[in-house]
Amino acid sequence: MTFLHPVADLSMSHLTAGTVSMQGANLSAVTEFILIGFSIFPHLQLMFFLLFLLMYLFTLLGNLFIMVTIWREPSLHMPMYLFLCALSISEVLYTFAIIPRMLADLLSTHRSIALTACASQMFFSFTFGFTHSFLLTVMGYDRYVAICHPLRYNVLMSAHGCACLVAWSWAGGSIVGLVVTSAIFQLTFCGSNEIYHFVCHVKPLLKLACGENVFTLAMGVGLVCITALLGCCLLILLSYAFIVAAILRIPSAEGRHKAFSTCASHLTMVVVHYGFASVIYLKPKGPQSLEGDTLMGTTYTVLTPFLSPIIFSLRNKELKKAMKKTILNKL
Repeated sequence: MTFLHPVADLSMSHLTAGTVSMQGANLSAVTEFILIGFSIFPHLQLMFFLLFLLMYLFTLLGNLFIMVTIWREPSLHMPMYLFLCALSISEVLYTFAIIPRMLADLLSTHRSIALTACASQMFFSFTFGFTHSFLLTVMGYDRYVAICHPLRYNVLMSAHGCACLVAWSWAGGSIVGLVVTSAIFQLTFCGSNEIYHFVCHVKPLLKLACGENVFTLAMGVGLVCITALLGCCLLILLSYAFIVAAILRIPSAEGRHKAFSTCASHLTMVVVHYGFASVIYLKPKGPQSLEGDTLMGTTYTVLTPFLSPIIFSLRNKELKKAMKKTILNKL
């Protein structure tokens, strides 16, 4: 989850400008929005459509193949792969909430989206996106227990315990999605109805809102999301601090390599996940172009989900071996 995080990009200047422009505009309530998005690339839309369609299909097939492999291979029926299966499900649902609509808009000249549809898209993208972050955190905890407390692993990571961790991840994602969506769509949108994005995203929607509580609500939404994301990131970093300390105490180089290899795919995915999020949402303030924001937005909504099955299938030896076995059995 990956997903779109409304992190610290809700600056006072953006919100003040948006509110002032709304005060001078026609204050009739908005019932639908126009997604500007890729309309700024009129000659490249077909190329973008084909590229994103292929990447989306690969994302779906890759995650489905991972889920089927884990389901069919008894040797993978362990907590780490249960979490990976849940992560693949959240990835599929997250991309389904965003990419089909984006692909349809690339082939259409009518890019309007109803207010309720926009709210639904925001809710599901935030829900599945934050679920993705929570699951990555749980996977970090699983690796911490496996390496730092191997003798207690079966007790701490029992089937019931793992199911609870997955359930809490989904519940947490749903709560964040509900809180953010409810807060944004209690605002009044008036004047212009053009969203300068290819998805119903918090920042461009706040620019269309009018009223005295826009800034306060924006800060509240930003605080909720920052707290959740930084909390996940800090827990993952803490887990790996203990993991690295435990690995360094292993006397043999082979033992250290074997221990670290069990974390390689998860650590790589964490770096990609938070790396792209940081580039997009924590970039320095300054002149921004719609073209740049649109292209950078695709790295998080299209590229990160595309890379996820590649990373886990190539960097995890047991999963890669099981996938080869599944393919050979089909042949």
